[in-house]
Amino acid sequence: MPDHLHMLAQGASDHADCRRFIARSKQYSGFYFKRQFGTRLWQRYGFERVLRDNEPTFVVARYILENPVRAGLAASVEEYRSWVRPSTRYLS
Repeated sequence: MPDHLHMLAQGASDHADCRRFIARSKQYSGFYFKRQFGTRLWQRYGFERVLRDNEPTFVVARYILENPVRAGLAASVEEYRSWVRPSTRYLS
């Protein structure tokens, strides 16, 4: 999406800290973005959430993958060009 980010990350252990990962990711990317472009990348407040144990990951993945299609940016998931790692395995 050109104006916001959807990201689905899974911790590698039971001790993984998703909120810390998000904060560090935003800090790192924001620093280098501002250095290159001279402006902030992230809004002061954002929306992050952790999936519940009973919430199916594939439902969230499908939502993320289909978001550009719903927004009219692409006719299909495969057509959208801005994926970091294109994957449609959650659509089946």
